[in-house]
Amino acid sequence: MNSNSGQSRSRLVARRFLRRRLAVFGLFIVFLFFAFAYLGPSFYKWRYDQLDFKSFLERPSAEHWFGTTQNGFDMFALTMRGMQKSLIIGLIGAVISTAVAAAAGAAAGYFSGWTDRAIITLIDLLLVLPGFLIIAILSPLFEGRTWLIFVLLLAAFQWMITARVVRSMTLSMKEREFVYAARFMGVSDWKIILRHILPNMSSFLIIDATINVSSLILAEVGLSFFGFGVQPPDISLGTLINDHWQSASTSNGYQFYFPAVLLVLLVLSVNLVGDGLRDALDPNAGAGKPEAGRPEAGNKQ
Repeated sequence: MNSNSGQSRSRLVARRFLRRRLAVFGLFIVFLFFAFAYLGPSFYKWRYDQLDFKSFLERPSAEHWFGTTQNGFDMFALTMRGMQKSLIIGLIGAVISTAVAAAAGAAAGYFSGWTDRAIITLIDLLLVLPGFLIIAILSPLFEGRTWLIFVLLLAAFQWMITARVVRSMTLSMKEREFVYAARFMGVSDWKIILRHILPNMSSFLIIDATINVSSLILAEVGLSFFGFGVQPPDISLGTLINDHWQSASTSNGYQFYFPAVLLVLLVLSVNLVGDGLRDALDPNAGAGKPEAGRPEAGNKQ
C-alpha cells in the first residue's frame, strides 16, 4: 500500500513537473551543460592544458571553437574544464549545506532546551557575520590545498536560514501522532528524526538543495573573480572571468563573453528547475488547473 502510494505520488510529481515547459527546458539545458563539461573533453581535439604555438589570440574558428588566449590555450577546452569545477562545487556545496541545515534544524526543533538554544545562537551568530568577507580572509590560509576546503567554507555560510525553517517544521511535526507512536514503540530520537520527520519535509529539502546549487555557483564565481576562490592551476568559470574580464571591451572579448554567458545560462537553468520542482512538489500546486479531460488528483494524496 505504501509502495503504491509512493509510486502514485512520484508519477503525480513527474506529471506536474513535465507540464511546466520552462522547468523542463531548464532541466534539458542543465543536462547539456553536464554533457558539455564532462563528456565534451573526450571528443574535442584540444585539452585545457595544451598549447597551440601557432595560434595566439586567435578568434573563434573551426580549429578553435571559442578562440585562443594570448598564451595559445584553447578557450573552449578551458571553458569545459571551468564548467566542471563550478558544477561540482555547486552540487557538493548544496548537498552539504542542505544536510547540515536538515540535521541542525531538526535537532533544534525536536530536542528543544539547551540544544535548541545552542543551535539558534550559532545560527544567529553566523547570520550577522559577513560570510563573503570571512571566506576571503580565510582563503589564503588554505592556498595550495584541496578545493574541497573552499567548498566547506561556502557551505558553512549557506545553511542557516534553511535550518530555521526546518526547526519550525520540526516543532510542529513532533506533535503528530506518528511521532508519538514511534516513541511509544521505543524508537530512538535520532531514528525518529531520520526515518519519520525529515522524510516528511523531503520536498522542501530537495527544493532548497536545487536552489543552493545556483547560489553556490555564483558565490564561487564571485570569490574566484576577486582571487579568493579556486586557485591556479585549477580552473573554474570564476577564474576564467577574472582572467579575461579586461578584454570584454576589446576585439578579444570572446575570452570573457563565452564563459560569462554560459554562467548566466547555467544559473538561470538551475533556477528554472528549482521553480519547477517547487511547484511540482507542492501539494496545492496546480489548484484550479486540472489536466485535460479529468480533475487534478493532487489534493487527494
